Amino acid sequence: MAGSGTVFTSALEGTNHVKSETGEMLTKPFLDVCKHLLPVLDKFGAAFAPVKSDIGNNISRLDSKYSSNPSEFNLLYSLVQVEIEAKNAKSSSSCTNALLWLTRAMDYLVELFRNLHDNPDWPMSKACSEAYGKTLKKWHNWLASSSFSVGIKLAPDRKKFMDILGGETPDLNSDIGKFCTNFSPLLQENHKFLDSVGMDNVKA
Repeated sequence: MAGSGTVFTSALEGTNHVKSETGEMLTKPFLDVCKHLLPVLDKFGAAFAPVKSDIGNNISRLDSKYSSNPSEFNLLYSLVQVEIEAKNAKSSSSCTNALLWLTRAMDYLVELFRNLHDNPDWPMSKACSEAYGKTLKKWHNWLASSSFSVGIKLAPDRKKFMDILGGETPDLNSDIGKFCTNFSPLLQENHKFLDSVGMDNVKA
């Protein structure tokens, strides 16, 4: 991996391109950052298969709408605004719903990686469960919470996971820290927008 950066390099680089020159969130660059995290999720093995599948489906739904008219949907929130106007934003198959759950899943991953970065002595199970309690848990029903708890128990141990990512090196730790710092405000902006259209409190 020498010279090719870490598994976070592409996602970290991508966070610099999510905003337009006028500070608006761009659809494709935002989705690209989320896509760059999918290979990282693969490293968790079976534990994160449902999370990865959920994230992948939400990215695909947003991507497909964007691809239907890239100039109309160049800005991320235009995908939601068109549904708000058509009064179908609350549909479970809407792009609004996809953006909401994609953002929440990204909140969870940022929190998980922040826990690993800030607490070198924490086992993986603690990093996962603390992140879950702070992010997704309040939006999940009992069934979703139960399956998530099972998934956390299947997570690889910390050392094994970090070794798969290329070892707990200063470069990797630095990239994880920077990624959390750069991506977190973008996710907060999504929540702020979704809240402004009354869609940030939807539960599973």
